[in-house]
Amino acid sequence: MALIDIFGYFSALIIGVSLGLIGGGGSILAVPVLTYLFSVNEKIATAYSLFIVGASSLVGGIKQHYKGYVDWRTAFVFGLPAILGVTVVRRFIVPALPDVLFTIADFEFTRRMGMLGLFSILMIPAGISMLKDRKQSQKTTEKITYNYPLILLEGILVGALTGLIGAGGGFLIIPALVILAKTEMKVAIGTSLIIIAFKSLSGFFLGDALTMDINWSFLFNFTLLSFIGIFIGSYFSNFIDGKKLKKGFGYFIFVMSAFIFYMEFFVKQ
Repeated sequence: MALIDIFGYFSALIIGVSLGLIGGGGSILAVPVLTYLFSVNEKIATAYSLFIVGASSLVGGIKQHYKGYVDWRTAFVFGLPAILGVTVVRRFIVPALPDVLFTIADFEFTRRMGMLGLFSILMIPAGISMLKDRKQSQKTTEKITYNYPLILLEGILVGALTGLIGAGGGFLIIPALVILAKTEMKVAIGTSLIIIAFKSLSGFFLGDALTMDINWSFLFNFTLLSFIGIFIGSYFSNFIDGKKLKKGFGYFIFVMSAFIFYMEFFVKQ
């Protein structure tokens, strides 16, 4: 096994550790790890990331369910349009994208630039969300009145973005749950994990698994290491201040965002 492969598998473990320590965000590193350490192309990298993100979020979501922090009705209302958005993108749009999206003079804007460029841009609000101190929303005994047209639009957009970049989009889902459904922050976080799990896994199994040649052995090994990392991180979270780590990880996401943008637009010309 090459040294870079060992470093890649170690990174899979670190992704899980970060998820266990700070409760989220780590899976956003799956795409750059797969792309730059394992030299996987952007289509496969975002597909594998969907599986990794979905499986990791499912583990976290089940843990939150047993703590009473998952609102299943809200997850269903938000989740269905998101599943629709990600499945359509992964099943029909991504396979149809040409290698070169458009050309200006001698400059070719490739599919890889589009997908990874969008990924690097959306890492910025994800990093900002890691830096913010999440305040608890007030408990409300009011009956939730869903704004269905807005929820439908938001769900489809988040699902489509998830399909394009292979990340969960929790930084978009959590504020929507708090604002549109008046959900408490802890419940919004737990519910978002369930939504991310089902829409990511749906996009992978209903889209990528039907249109791509999946290296199941590699994918399962990578995901298994992430799971091991989650349990390691969860254990050490009892002794380590997760809030400080979370802010540090937020800044690291900014660095990774700049690195991806530089690699795609300045190095790989």
